[in-house]
Amino acid sequence: MCGIVGYAGNVTTACGKPLEVCLQGLRRLEYRGYDSAGVALTAPGMGSVAVRKKAGRLANLETDLERRPMPDATVAIGHTRWATNGEPSDVNAHPHTSADGHIALIHNGIIENANELRFNLQTEGYAFVSGTDTEVAAKLLGKVAATVIEETGKADLFESLRRVARMLSGAFTLLAVDDRQPDIVVGARHDSPLVVGLGEGENFLGSDVAAFVAYTKHAMELGQDQAVCISADSVTVTDFEGNVVTDSKRFTVDWDASAAEKGGWPSFMDKEIHEDPEAVGNTLIGRFNAAGDIVLDEVRIALEDFKSIDKIIVVACGTASYAGMVAKYAIEHWVRIPVEIELAHEFRYRDPILTPRTLVVAISQSGETMDTLMALRHAREQGSRVLAICNTQGSTIPRESDAVLYTHAGPEIAVASTKAFVAQIVAAYMLGLYLAQIKGSMFPDEIRGIVAQLKAMPAKIQWVLDTQAETVDKAAKRMLNAHSFLFLGRHVGYPVAMEGALKLKEIAYTFTEGFAAGELKHGPIALVDEGEPVVVIVPSARGRNTLHNKVISGIEEVKARGAFTIVVAEEGDPDAERYADVVFWRPACPTLLSPLVDVVPLQLFAMDMANLKGYDVDKPRNLAKSVTVE
Repeated sequence: MCGIVGYAGNVTTACGKPLEVCLQGLRRLEYRGYDSAGVALTAPGMGSVAVRKKAGRLANLETDLERRPMPDATVAIGHTRWATNGEPSDVNAHPHTSADGHIALIHNGIIENANELRFNLQTEGYAFVSGTDTEVAAKLLGKVAATVIEETGKADLFESLRRVARMLSGAFTLLAVDDRQPDIVVGARHDSPLVVGLGEGENFLGSDVAAFVAYTKHAMELGQDQAVCISADSVTVTDFEGNVVTDSKRFTVDWDASAAEKGGWPSFMDKEIHEDPEAVGNTLIGRFNAAGDIVLDEVRIALEDFKSIDKIIVVACGTASYAGMVAKYAIEHWVRIPVEIELAHEFRYRDPILTPRTLVVAISQSGETMDTLMALRHAREQGSRVLAICNTQGSTIPRESDAVLYTHAGPEIAVASTKAFVAQIVAAYMLGLYLAQIKGSMFPDEIRGIVAQLKAMPAKIQWVLDTQAETVDKAAKRMLNAHSFLFLGRHVGYPVAMEGALKLKEIAYTFTEGFAAGELKHGPIALVDEGEPVVVIVPSARGRNTLHNKVISGIEEVKARGAFTIVVAEEGDPDAERYADVVFWRPACPTLLSPLVDVVPLQLFAMDMANLKGYDVDKPRNLAKSVTVE
């Protein structure tokens, strides 16, 4: 949730760049969701750290900085906060400082033993001005730093932070600066993300690579329970005990800063919906070896173990779970093994049945979704293998998995997921085809045929974007004052209906429910009265005529009760034209692949509704892009 940036530059030349890097990094991390922002910086001879923080948007902080400029610096840290304890306010915003003012600290996560630590510090005379767990960590760090100075005769912020990290429980990423060591920024992580940016004569820290990609594409992963110290010319990584880590994985970011800009689009969401075709195409790139066989990105599972898989459990939340639901239909059809879809936050609390022959698939756009990460760890503890489907290199979930499929969708900035959804579906399809390949459940020419169909999907998605946008916009204008919506679908249309309903909830703040169309008679039809908008995903009549007829029958039922029907249907479907008030057409495509096109007009519809209501489609209220706490 919170955005974190750290910068270390030349200690002999204080300048405005440390502040510039932090502010630019925080702007690129705004998509994570936040309610306040702040920075801290220092330079030789300052005598204390300089801190500035404001509640509300980053623009509030920038306005304050223009009115009262901060001094030049050599190192700096910046933070956007998502309140987990302590209301959004200037006082509760980060950074927080030590009692003596020498140290400033920022934090992402939740410190579960903060109340106990606060009480102990208060008994020693420490006073607190905020209601946050972060201030507890800052005061504790100041106390420990003073102890280290007494023991060694000099300041050692890196050692002090390691000691504090060992005293905390919960999930946390910590970054700190100390005016007595104005050449370094230190950090530590436990169950919360932190990545290192490697520059020339400067180094960076960030909650993800977007924080520093404008300055360097070279990055390094920081592992669980590790601490890092950066200066202009060095990066040192240790565990919390101080043992030096020498095998940190380095990687190159495969997109540049311009990919995280709007590029002329009115919003990131608009831009990212129109990148759906590219996201699907890129997720297919590099999936085949010279012999034409499917390969995964990173595999630490023996081929024989893959062959022995007899059950798949998908763990995910929100949009990612609906991508898993789509994949279930395809994988079960192609591989003939059962696939279960579990909400990650419920998974480990119901005592799931896991064996070494169970493959757990963890789907997460950010790779840092805490509920999914904890489900992954539970699965591994029970002896199951875990494969991650993820969009973010260097994130925690891929690192802790046995195999990885990266979606290569590029940075997704808008909080409501769009292109990541279609990319996740494609990645899951490739997993299904890979399993079919190694298990021999399909003939090679069958697999090649489906791959060819998948490669044709970007053009079909583009057709929807090119031809249906005007119809979608008109429908949104017509439905602008609707108080609620029902979304219905069958087979692979069911998870698409759920995802369409979620989008409308997320950004248009409209009460919306998605149902399996067969459930209509079992309760939801009681909600239908005159003018109620009902959105229906209609399967193709080709080869699925029985299913098609049942869905059309459902449309007739709600129409008879006065519903206003919007349907997504295959181009030229006469029944859809006959019974629907509005039709969003899709081009002909295989049923199992149709979610890739069916969801696109629903994404556009939700965005248009939100825009017409005057809402910020990129930053919906109360939501964060990356949910890094349980």
